[in-house]
Amino acid sequence: MYNKVSSKAEEFINDEEILSTIEYAEKNKNNKKLLREIMDKAKLEKGLSHRDASVLLMTDDEKINSEIYSLAKKIKEDHYGSRIVLFAPLYLSNYCINGCVYCPYHAKNKTIRRKKLTQQEIKDEVIALQDMGHKRLALELGEDPLNNPIDYVLESIDTIYSIKHKNGQIRRVNVNIAATTVENYKKLKDAGIGTYILFQETYNKKSYEELHPTGPKHNYDYHTEAMDRAMEAGIDDVGIGVLFGLETYKYEFTGLLMHAEHLEARFGVGPHTISVPRIQPGDDIDPSDFKNQLADDIFEKLIALIRISVPYTGMIISTRESQRVRERALELGISQISGGSRTSVGGYAEEETKDKNSAQFELADNRTLEEVVDWLIELGYIPSFCTACYRAGRTGDRFMQLCKSGQILNCCQPNALMTLKEYLLDYGSDFSKELGQKLIDSELEKIPNEKVKAQAKEYIDEMETVGKRDFRF
Repeated sequence: MYNKVSSKAEEFINDEEILSTIEYAEKNKNNKKLLREIMDKAKLEKGLSHRDASVLLMTDDEKINSEIYSLAKKIKEDHYGSRIVLFAPLYLSNYCINGCVYCPYHAKNKTIRRKKLTQQEIKDEVIALQDMGHKRLALELGEDPLNNPIDYVLESIDTIYSIKHKNGQIRRVNVNIAATTVENYKKLKDAGIGTYILFQETYNKKSYEELHPTGPKHNYDYHTEAMDRAMEAGIDDVGIGVLFGLETYKYEFTGLLMHAEHLEARFGVGPHTISVPRIQPGDDIDPSDFKNQLADDIFEKLIALIRISVPYTGMIISTRESQRVRERALELGISQISGGSRTSVGGYAEEETKDKNSAQFELADNRTLEEVVDWLIELGYIPSFCTACYRAGRTGDRFMQLCKSGQILNCCQPNALMTLKEYLLDYGSDFSKELGQKLIDSELEKIPNEKVKAQAKEYIDEMETVGKRDFRF
């Protein structure tokens, strides 16, 4: 039985409800009256149910699809403005005891180079990331209780936060580790993590169990209920996502929205972020082996509909995707991207060679962080390195209230501009500085609150004249 407030995975991600939703959407995809009712509801910018959103996903009505893309862009701008938050993944270890058939870290892979960073190597990686200009990281590890115990994760977080190199500082560490216990989530909370991230991979239980034949990740219920345990432990910023290509996109889209609805219904806070990764080639992984590969046009529509359905959530796209795909995705709702990324263990401090490969997947966007920053500015976006909300306690329902009310622009717009100014002063080329300063001058005038605008200008002046850093609202 479907029950979105239940704590049981089989009830809040209910297979019968998903299949019924897909059938309903297929039946009504050309129902012009219903399509218009759903679009009118969507324009209120309060979100859509998984059933309404699925009808929009199925339709091939050109007029409706055009409205979907326009509305997604408007909702993103209304809730997040033109800011794009930047981050980088940091791979600590690729030791793993699971048998995930889509990931080269799987335990049976004997060709990939296994590596685990020491605390000194973590320092080297973090300094390299700070020297690029990064302020926000996402920790990535395989699941291996012997090589990657929770104590290693906690020690690594402490190491990362302790490093202050020149004007560099990592101010937010998000963590993507395997599903764990409430006790361990409490430890992560106490360590000061930002968002806890865990991708579902697929919401189809049968497919999930086939794709994870061995290892603790085989347990679908334990994995699917991980966010509930994280929230019970006090982590109120969680990030969800599916790996598109493992199961049909219709099934995954419905399950993903149901998961968001469940978190909102049970805890009063939906997901802080939703990620949209697609399968990419890896050491012994060929995406063509999977029958549900996702075409770019469908991928773009999924992004637009997630934005419309869950207006308040941050949406993430990584360097798995090409510059062209990411540029279109930014228009349709993406608010966070990675830049200058490496998916190998130790790949920032030392470039990997092909014969010493420890990467999880190949990148489609290999540009440096500076190139990504310049590209964003030229597109009219504000590259943001902001971590203010997390450090000011604006997480969970407090962040969501700001976002839903539109007041977030009075916090995030000036914070984004100030962190961009920091980046330009400390790491930008002459070209970047000239480009970025024009954007800052223009965007400062768009801050709605005159008092906040004046204070932001004063802070930015102090950065340049007396060398102060880390201002925030």
